[in-house]
Amino acid sequence: MTTVFVTGTGTEVGKTWWSVVLLGALREQGREVVARKPAQSFEARDGATDADLLAAATGAEPAAVCPPHRWYDLPLAPPMAASRLGRPGFTVADLVSELTTPGDTDLILVEGAGGPRSPIADDGDNVDFAHALAPDVVLLVADAGLGSINAVRLAAAPFRELGLPLVVALNRFGADPLHAANEAWLRDRYGFDTVTEPEVLAARWATGSVAEGTPGPGKRPEL
Repeated sequence: MTTVFVTGTGTEVGKTWWSVVLLGALREQGREVVARKPAQSFEARDGATDADLLAAATGAEPAAVCPPHRWYDLPLAPPMAASRLGRPGFTVADLVSELTTPGDTDLILVEGAGGPRSPIADDGDNVDFAHALAPDVVLLVADAGLGSINAVRLAAAPFRELGLPLVVALNRFGADPLHAANEAWLRDRYGFDTVTEPEVLAARWATGSVAEGTPGPGKRPEL
């Protein structure tokens, strides 16, 4: 089974959109996939939560994606929301131990909360969670526009330090020449494995391993 950890350079960069489309494309190729959201905080009036969307993408129940006791109806980082709501605290180990997966799963996609250094538990952030999870690959979602290079390099650094293979997903990629220039610089100058469409990434992953090494400066691994 392959484990993918999804994070972003910050909030509202498209983590869940990428996750939903990627999962749908993998299912169309016959892959057995599940999605998990260890903890989520949200504004109830905004409608569907991340767990709802991930559940719809995989044909699961939202409670299977994120345990009901990890739903926090307050738009703060999950441990901060839990504290404000007067609910028990929790640790990174708690979140990892609660991840369950059916035995016939090909790929489990685990979506974090916020950016790499956003708190996800009382004792750690998304980088700490990824360290404990030890995924096969980290999918880092970033906006394709102005500021992308800085945001990606900063957000990717702690995962590279952990030796985790990483793919950079450039969201909202379009005909703007800046988008193409950002991708070229990230790929050719800084050695990132970049992708601009979830369907393309799904096709790559359907034909082989999601990662064959840790990318470094000047190196772009073939997946």
